[in-house]
Amino acid sequence: MEKLEYIVPCHFGLEAVLKREITDLGLEITCVEDGRVTLAGDRQALCRANIFLRSAERVLIKIGSFYAESFEELFQGTRALPWEAYIPKDGRFWVAKAASVKSKLFSPSDIQSVMKKAMVERMKSVYHIDWFAENGASYPIRVFIKKDEVTVGLDTSGESLHKRGYRKLTAKAPIAENLAAALLMLTPWRGDRILVDPFCGSGTIPIEAAMMAAHIAPGKNRTFLAKEWEHLFPEKLWQRTLEEAKAAETPEVETQIQGYDIDDEMVSIARANAKMAGVEHLVHFQRRGVDQLSHAKKYGFILTNPPYGERLEDKDNLQALYRTLGERYQSLDSWSMYLITAYEQAENAIGRKADKNRKLYNGMMKTYFYQYMGPKPTGSRR
Repeated sequence: MEKLEYIVPCHFGLEAVLKREITDLGLEITCVEDGRVTLAGDRQALCRANIFLRSAERVLIKIGSFYAESFEELFQGTRALPWEAYIPKDGRFWVAKAASVKSKLFSPSDIQSVMKKAMVERMKSVYHIDWFAENGASYPIRVFIKKDEVTVGLDTSGESLHKRGYRKLTAKAPIAENLAAALLMLTPWRGDRILVDPFCGSGTIPIEAAMMAAHIAPGKNRTFLAKEWEHLFPEKLWQRTLEEAKAAETPEVETQIQGYDIDDEMVSIARANAKMAGVEHLVHFQRRGVDQLSHAKKYGFILTNPPYGERLEDKDNLQALYRTLGERYQSLDSWSMYLITAYEQAENAIGRKADKNRKLYNGMMKTYFYQYMGPKPTGSRR
């Protein structure tokens, strides 16, 4: 069976999480680099990666790679790639994004222009036509150039995979769904354990937790560009993958997942989003300030994305807010706490140095994932 290579980008710092996800799907990893993992698989693997991966940003077919220090070398390298194996003569194709690091070619617009011309030249010679209507399906190209090594991928996802389809309304500074899922996977939390997000906003972290607990595939309710490419990925492959996803679901699982926010409107938005995701019965949302954070049971988890300053008019309030969070956490016997924030004084305000601190990039923003470890439950492996 024919194997293709697929490039799967992710947030910088979360490559190990994505690698574990891909391995758990039974797919073969061929390379792990900063911000992306490459895997090999058949055409069904492409459908499974798009539908099942929680921490991925998108899935690209690797068209090829080559070395280029000049635009002439970029042109010739691009023209040598087998574009006709993927893009039909009526396809709409363009270089959607070009990124360059430590390379002689660094102008995104020039890279995009040269590569588009090279693709046209290649396809003119293969299809024996001089003009392309480009009125068919879309085929966006993404190129990464690092130390003059050019890697070219065809985007099969379209909209970023963090867009699950359930978040119709958001908070002012929402956390991306794939980042929320990755943070959950960086903790020992499992679906039968207590989880509280005291700054839940539009509900992303609790909703992602509920979807994980119920084994609901993140991509089951959205579409992908490659669904239009029936010459490459027939409908039966997508249908087979969706049937696999449906068979894995456990919607009646019992959970203890809660989300709090001080804003009534945010609580309403979170509930609406949870309903859209099909997990409204698995998450309890409530209007409650962080000063009211409490729980009667032991061995729970706090996982949260507290304000960095964007959601507060007065950034001076941040220290008091984090101090309150620290005080409430100290009152929770045997709990663990995980928070992602760009606030540099978070540990000082919380009043305790984190057991672990992981640097992550939330988009272009440098953030820290502070990890406060509680004791293991009696008789637990974790």
